[in-house]
Amino acid sequence: MTRFVLELPDEVFSALRRSPEEFVAELRLAGAIHWYERGLISQEKAAQIADLDRTDFLMALASSQVDVFAVDIDALKEELARG
Repeated sequence: MTRFVLELPDEVFSALRRSPEEFVAELRLAGAIHWYERGLISQEKAAQIADLDRTDFLMALASSQVDVFAVDIDALKEELARG
């Protein structure tokens, strides 16, 4: 596993009312949601980044009001026309 260090002033945690551990968990989830929402990673990979199982990641998407299933309208029209 790769580790990296992110140095932040201690005041950040008190301002956010988060412990460093809570901050890291939120940061991982925010990144995972961001990349998933943009179609850069799969749900499975996003859940792994967020350190959640897939069900918990789907629940996090729902609470963040992010669509779980993205539909490309043009691809759907083509598929319906073929069907």
